Amino acid sequence: MMRTTLTLDDDVAALLARLQEKHKRGLKELVNTALRVGLARMARPARPGAPFRTRAVTLGPCLLGDLDDISEALAVSEGDAFK
Repeated sequence: MMRTTLTLDDDVAALLARLQEKHKRGLKELVNTALRVGLARMARPARPGAPFRTRAVTLGPCLLGDLDDISEALAVSEGDAFK
């Protein structure tokens, strides 16, 4: 057993106080239980989530013609002002 001083944030202290009232348990027991549960969860490898999928949408034909030719694409988009 290890004895230590622990400084709790106000929100954590409030949650512990509520749990003490609800479960009629001591602070030491609640802190140890919470640490066991939290540390066990943190030690587990993260579960991979479902792969993200993007739905394909047809946008129709390209209005600029050949996008491989940058000069042509700029000429079409900027009009006669392109040089």
